[in-house]
Amino acid sequence: MSDLSQLAPQPLWQWFEKICSFPRPSGHEAALSQFIQNWARDKQLEVIEEAVGNLIIRKPATPGMENRKPVVIQAHMDMVPQKNADKTHDFTKDPIEPWVDGEWVKARGTTLGADNGIGMCSALAILQSDDIAHGPLEVLLTVDEESGMTGAFGLQPGVLRGEILINTDSEQEGEIYMGCAGGVDAALTLPLSHQPASKDSQSFRLMISGLKGGHSGVNIHLGRGNANKLLARFLFEQSTKLGLQLIDFQGGTLRNAIPREADAGISIATSQVAALQQAVSDYEALLRSEFAIADAGVKLTLTEIPATAEVMTMASQQQLLALLNACPNGVIRMSDEVEGVTETSLNLGVVSITDQKVTVLCLVRSLIDSGRDYVCGQLSALASLAGAEVKFSGAYPGWKPDNSSPIMAIVRDTYQHIYHKEPVIMVIHAGLECGLFKKPYPDMDMVSIGPTIRFPHSPDEMVNITTVGQYWQLLLAVLQRVPEKV
Repeated sequence: MSDLSQLAPQPLWQWFEKICSFPRPSGHEAALSQFIQNWARDKQLEVIEEAVGNLIIRKPATPGMENRKPVVIQAHMDMVPQKNADKTHDFTKDPIEPWVDGEWVKARGTTLGADNGIGMCSALAILQSDDIAHGPLEVLLTVDEESGMTGAFGLQPGVLRGEILINTDSEQEGEIYMGCAGGVDAALTLPLSHQPASKDSQSFRLMISGLKGGHSGVNIHLGRGNANKLLARFLFEQSTKLGLQLIDFQGGTLRNAIPREADAGISIATSQVAALQQAVSDYEALLRSEFAIADAGVKLTLTEIPATAEVMTMASQQQLLALLNACPNGVIRMSDEVEGVTETSLNLGVVSITDQKVTVLCLVRSLIDSGRDYVCGQLSALASLAGAEVKFSGAYPGWKPDNSSPIMAIVRDTYQHIYHKEPVIMVIHAGLECGLFKKPYPDMDMVSIGPTIRFPHSPDEMVNITTVGQYWQLLLAVLQRVPEKV
């Protein structure tokens, strides 16, 4: 990791090198949080740890800037834990292994955590610096953003003093975000029953892998394969033709990551094994043709396993495969107001079987509440038809764009002054925490910026080194341009 600390800007990259040594999947931020608290107190900075786990660190204004409007720089501490199948890695214990590949920083076989580690490190580097000009400053580091926005939900009113909030969780240099999608989690559960496997049968595990996956918001429009949907499609088509008996089904690990892998146990008459092998080969060729541009690495693997004694009943199998095959997934509607931005989407993220039932976890996102409600209605109708139960939880609001935002105008004008070109003002199809912050702090003026991060929420995640420097330069220049308090 030594090569990271030589990158520019050094203060930011040195911090990133440090945080890579701390495991920080959602719900496991405690060790990193304690390290930051100890460091901040050694620096004589004021530190507040909220009951939910958020950190608020205050730094006085630099001389001559005491009368500027107070600013909050905000990031989340946690990261998405995703790894390649051949990578041995425990996200609760093992450090991330970053490396430099030309213009990009990547991780070896896992997510990198640039989402939102770069933003967090920029805030910490500013706290550490003695020569960066800024007014009264607060750094807000939230917890559990990726798995439920627990920190943003738990942020208490009356604690922050800032009038301006700069969110650092955007992922495209040259774009300024002033709005985001809201969302809601959906969990469908279906009871399962079982019966003895047929005699003279063999058991196999069918796995789909090699897909790119990615962020279920910002990558959902790219047309990548969803492993859960693609596996269900094959099983639905072939179960009657080949007399397949389903043993189990599991796929995906997070409701906000497009699933890259899924597998199912199947039992089949010995006389049909050759037909199954041919069907798998044909389906792999079909998928590689269909996804030749969006997801060319798709792969199917059929492996014989010890014979099973028990399979799902035909009724349970048909219900499950019909549910998965019919469940909506991907882009539901593109925005009419913001060209090129997804308005409403759904990600069928996780399928798991425990205690004689299957659970299907989905994440619905929409820029408008009516779009979110429409998809929830679809899921409710589907559950009714399939004999399943659906529960919705964790609903969070979108961040409504404010075209008259003063801080957005400052960031736009500052960017144009530095780079001599207009930035793109955007609304992102992802769940930035700003929408939740508006509840306890309705009058706070907010904007979101960040460097270019590709393929977040997947082991292909990478951050562009040049754009980290551009983001850093923009952030420092904006802090200098914050106006005085009225």
